[in-house]
Amino acid sequence: MRFGFEKKTFHASCNDLTYEGKGVVHDGSDVVFVDGMFPGDEGDVTLAYRRNGQLFGTVAHLSKSSPDRVEPRCKICSACGGCCFQQYAYSAQLLYKSKKVKEQFRKVGHLEVNVLPTIGMDDPYYYRNKIQMPFGLDDRGNPYCGFYKENTHVIVPVTECFIQDKRGVHILSVIKSLLKSFKIPPYIEDERWGVVRHVLIRTSYYQKQIMVVFVTNVDSFPSRNNFVHELIKECPEITTVVQNINDRSTNVILGEREHVLYGRGYIEDSLCGVSFQISSKSFYQTNPVMTEILYQKAMEAAKLQPTDVVFDAYSGIGTIGLIASKSVKDVVSVEIIPAAVRDAVNNAKRNNITNFHEYADDASSFINRMAQEGKHIDVLFMDPPRKGSDERFLDAVCRLKPSRLVYISCDPSTLARDVAYIQKSYKIESIQPVDMFPQSFHVETVVRLTLRDDK
Repeated sequence: MRFGFEKKTFHASCNDLTYEGKGVVHDGSDVVFVDGMFPGDEGDVTLAYRRNGQLFGTVAHLSKSSPDRVEPRCKICSACGGCCFQQYAYSAQLLYKSKKVKEQFRKVGHLEVNVLPTIGMDDPYYYRNKIQMPFGLDDRGNPYCGFYKENTHVIVPVTECFIQDKRGVHILSVIKSLLKSFKIPPYIEDERWGVVRHVLIRTSYYQKQIMVVFVTNVDSFPSRNNFVHELIKECPEITTVVQNINDRSTNVILGEREHVLYGRGYIEDSLCGVSFQISSKSFYQTNPVMTEILYQKAMEAAKLQPTDVVFDAYSGIGTIGLIASKSVKDVVSVEIIPAAVRDAVNNAKRNNITNFHEYADDASSFINRMAQEGKHIDVLFMDPPRKGSDERFLDAVCRLKPSRLVYISCDPSTLARDVAYIQKSYKIESIQPVDMFPQSFHVETVVRLTLRDDK
């Protein structure tokens, strides 16, 4: 079977989890990765497909359950794939995430490190402040919404998601009903026909504010104003409605153009005592409870002083830099996305913060100019996208020599790679995983690094 593919069923025990949370089993000398199987599970596995030389299977029958297996709240979590750990005890999830970070430092960074226990939630459900669902039509012509099944564009219908803000359940139910009564068809991807592609709901944790964004395939549609009027009548908790136009054939959800149909076009929320304005396209962490803990840990790791000059790279709407500004002399913040830069500037103004300086630029180009000009910074915060940073950026860091570096990452593999790259100049002081994404295999990590004494 090593060079071919034979679709068959075999008996196996799960002894580990992969980086992406799949169970690891063996069929003879072959390794097979299985969704929904956890260490201690035993049963029949059916080979499903081969991808990039690796074998993947599905659970046909469980004959023995892992001691960490639990009954999921969501009955379609296996089909949906968004909450692949709902059947895994939360205490086991947290242990897995610390182990995952440690393993990536060993495998990718070739570093043996100590990783602190992952900080978890008291209640790891209903935490997401951002709901994003595609819409479709069922066989009876009724609109429905849900999530794309993993690696497909097949929508798995969802009526309640147990990791999303509870307020979204009623709003989505009303939207489905109104789409039908106003005869506004969901977008059919294969036919490139219809109106509503996605609905995005953003909720504020500290304010009673909710934004609804309709992502449409057309610039306008019949009865739009009446539709919005009825939506607000049925859901008075909604404070703003936005129409985003995306008429491209793309996997990118949001388009470039927007119309504000009701309210101010944004909502407000708070983090660590700083108020933030959030638009439809703003990057804003999806777990408000754990984001406060994440940023508190980042501030603790930075050991900020009143005389510090701080550089906040990949800054988004300025969350980290604005929070740090309360404790330091100056903050230099850099972000490449223009809309996020505008949000950051507005957020500084709304909080009367005058020592925060925002720049629209590529982080690697900007920090290299700082190094060439001999600028001084005491603390560097870096929170890059999933792909991590790059060697141009990291080389400039080693030339600038900030005494403290706080790296926040949503991907332990690129984190380990980047930290290993600067090991000659910086030493690891602490590695703290934070569970921003309960019921999934994802984990956020805060790493504190300090300049080596001889540098």
